[in-house]
Amino acid sequence: MENQRKSLLFPLVIVLFFLLNATAFAQLRTDFYKNTCPNVESLVRAAVRQKFQQTFVTAPATLRLFFHDCFVRGCDASMLLSSPNRKAEKDHPDNLSLAGDGFDTVVKAKAAVDKDSKCRNKVSCADILALATREVVSMTGGPFYQVELGRRDGRVSTLAGVQHQLPGEGFNLDQLNTMFARHGLSQTDMIALSGAHTLGFSHCSKFSKRLYNFSPKSRVDPTLNRQYAAQLRQMCPIRVDPRIAINMDPTTPNTFDNAYFKNLQQGKGLFVSDQILFTDPRSRNTVNFFASNNNAFNQAFATAMIKLGRVGVLTGNQGEIRFDCTRQN
Repeated sequence: MENQRKSLLFPLVIVLFFLLNATAFAQLRTDFYKNTCPNVESLVRAAVRQKFQQTFVTAPATLRLFFHDCFVRGCDASMLLSSPNRKAEKDHPDNLSLAGDGFDTVVKAKAAVDKDSKCRNKVSCADILALATREVVSMTGGPFYQVELGRRDGRVSTLAGVQHQLPGEGFNLDQLNTMFARHGLSQTDMIALSGAHTLGFSHCSKFSKRLYNFSPKSRVDPTLNRQYAAQLRQMCPIRVDPRIAINMDPTTPNTFDNAYFKNLQQGKGLFVSDQILFTDPRSRNTVNFFASNNNAFNQAFATAMIKLGRVGVLTGNQGEIRFDCTRQN
């Protein structure tokens, strides 16, 4: 009887989660600041462009920060909160590799917005991060999409909140689909969002197992292109400096394009969780489609980013609008 009650409760909990989430993101609007800060988009754009001109890392760092923020407690800028005893989300081992340029981009864009007397303390850090992410995607050649606004900033940020919330580099397709489905994202959304690995870099430690110690049968992951594996072993020798970074996309690392999917077709996915999208027949057709059609990938990515931006948002009188993105008011 107890088990029966639990099995009835579980779908109910899922339905309630999606209903609450739907109510929250229904309050998001592209023109949310039209009366309070009408030029918010141009202010953010100018600040992000200036930062991007200083360093290209601005682009992949901001994009990755947005993804990590939304997957942990929803898109509420909780990833930006600092803790004096290093117990915030950003201090979790899964987030230590987030490049500082992403955080700096949001801080600088927030300062630019708050410099405008009409906008001061009216725009949330969560919305600024969402806008900055759209800008870096567009600046590197990706799609320009409408960003829904009206998020509030969360007040909670804990190490424990990050546990098991982010996809691992060794995930298989079922694990990826389960984690993304938890946030209302489909397999197509997941594959499109994985295409963000067309920008940015990783450290050797994240994939060295594929090069030296894959399985008892094979030291090198057999799904890796042999020539690519040899190049990676050269760049990532066994006792490599942990700070050495390798481009996720070996062909056009500074351009947001569909090369990521073309690389997967050739066995050049850096992580197991990248290459599985091509080796698993259930996702291969989508990879082939995006590899053959850059516009289709851009459209799917834009759609998935809008959906991602609705995950677990706080609106109305929930949360706050932080004066300083790194700490609660």
